[in-house]
Amino acid sequence: MPRYKNLDGTSGVLAYECAPGAIAVRFTDGDVYIYTDASTGRATVEQMQMLARRGRGLSTFISRYVRERYFDKVERKEGD
Repeated sequence: MPRYKNLDGTSGVLAYECAPGAIAVRFTDGDVYIYTDASTGRATVEQMQMLARRGRGLSTFISRYVRERYFDKVERKEGD
């Protein structure tokens, strides 16, 4: 996963991976959340992908507008 640039220096996002119609976001606690067109809407995924590539605003956008509308969550395993 590419590292998130975190231009503001205070993001809870560590890394991300974009795919057609989806984005996976790794947070600093190690958990990975997968957001899809089906779970959040196409415009939301596209906005998240743009913010991820820009390196600013992704965590805030998720906490304000997306919240729990993820498709899947992959929890960090001990030792990771």
